[in-house]
Parts: sequence; C-alpha cells; structure tokens
Amino acid sequence: MAEVSEITGLFRLPITITVQPWFRDHCFAGKVILPAVETLALLAQEVKRFRPDVDVSRMYAAGFAKFLEIGPDEKELEVIVEIHQQGSDFLTVKLITKIQRKAISRVIEHGRVTFSPPQSDLSSQANPTPFALTKSAFKVSAEKIYRELVPFGKAYQNIIGDMYVSEQGAWAKLMAPDLPLSGRDGLSGSPFPLDAAFHAACVWGQRYTGFIPFPVGFSSRTISRFTEPATAYETRVIPLEVKADEITFDLWIHNSKGVLFETVCGIKMRDVSGGRLKPPAWIKIGTEVAL
Repeated sequence: MAEVSEITGLFRLPITITVQPWFRDHCFAGKVILPAVETLALLAQEVKRFRPDVDVSRMYAAGFAKFLEIGPDEKELEVIVEIHQQGSDFLTVKLITKIQRKAISRVIEHGRVTFSPPQSDLSSQANPTPFALTKSAFKVSAEKIYRELVPFGKAYQNIIGDMYVSEQGAWAKLMAPDLPLSGRDGLSGSPFPLDAAFHAACVWGQRYTGFIPFPVGFSSRTISRFTEPATAYETRVIPLEVKADEITFDLWIHNSKGVLFETVCGIKMRDVSGGRLKPPAWIKIGTEVAL
C-alpha cells in the first residue's frame, strides 16, 4: 500500500521489478546487480505516472548510493519508489528497499534522480560540445575490454570493434542489443547504449588512474532522441577532473552522422571495491597508435 504524506510532499509507492534474464549478465564482484540505467528508467516511469507533466527526458542530480543485488533464484524484486515533491518545481525520486531485522526497520537507498516540470528555468544546464579526436590514441578491442576490463556477460557487452583512448578522452562504437523495450524503456529509449558509454569511461579510468571506476552519479542527463534496439551508436567521453579516488566525465551518444541522442554531464565515477580491484598492468603501459 502506498504511503502518502500531503503535508511533507512525500509519497512511497511499492513496486515490483521483474528480473529479466539479461540482468544476470550485469555483475560486480561475483554478484548480480541491477544496472544503474534500469534504475533511471524505473524512476522515470514512476514519476511520469505520478506527474504526467514532468519531462523525464531531462534528469538532474542522480546518485547511485548502494547496489541493489539480485539473488540467484529471485524472479522479482520488491522495492519502493519514494517521491518527494519540492513545491511545484522539482521532484526528487528514490529507489529504496526496506530490511526488517527484529524490531528495527532499515531503509536502504539504491538510486535517486531529480526531475522538473517543463516550465522550470534550467537554462544554466547547457550541453557542451563533444571533443574532436586526437592524432594518436591507445587502441583496445571490445573482446579484450569484456574479457579483462569490464567482465560483464553477453547482454552488456555493447562496445563493438576497437575503442580508442587518449588523455583527452575516449571514443567507442556501441550496438544496442536486439532486446524488447519494456514500458520503462519507452520513456528513455534502450538503456544499453548509456550503460556501454559508462564502460568506455571505465576503460579510460583504468588506463589513466590506479583504480577501476564505477558510476555513482551525474549532474544532468538530456535525452534528445530515443536510442533503439539493434541499432549502432557512437560515444565520446571526456574527463573533466581526476582525483585520487574520483573522476568526473561528460559523455555524448550520437549516431555515425553526428546526430545527438544523449548528453550526460558531470558523471562521477569512483572505486567502489575499496581498493580490492586493480586495473591490469597492460592497460596502463600500452602504446598509442596514429589515427
């Protein structure tokens, strides 16, 4: 049953997530985890039901606080979508679960994002222009990426061909798999190209830092056109700031003609393994090739 507080503007809606077979190809440290892109799609769907006037193609202040693990035999996940209505301008939406231990109930946040109705003035969230490729870059094949750098299963191996990485950024071709769009995907397109673009950022981080970065949030995402199944795209990723334990990126997803589909700004990526996982030596010492 939904929990509603008109006074605080807080609404909690119980939701059931059907575990799709391909979810089990998305793993970290031996555990199956719900992809961040699926969390974003679910939150977009629920906020659209709650407030049909909200533009879910624009997302702000996203965060992925804790993995939502999927057990070996789980076919459904019982979760809660929490919607906090902040006046008439913004809605912050969270994916949470509750754990009951004896007399204590604990709430765990797995993801959050803020949406805004179209009339809100967010003109300051301008989209930057993608960078041009450099004259030389380190080349790594998709096969090697998914064998040694991003060890996901087949459904999430969506960088194709060779990827190119330089200090300036990364470029890769993507292929959205031919999997059916759910109701959630219908509001934001196929989730796989953005997931693969995060892989490209992860590869860049492994070459130029000493850790394996994983997305933990972003400042804004703008969906200009919906990505579609069984369709090829390209991504360009540019690092904005590199710290000892965090990298900030911007990325773009477009087609081979340069038509823009998505822009994601201020992506934060960190080492979520606590230092246990390290990049292989070859990714840091490989030689660049002329383009």
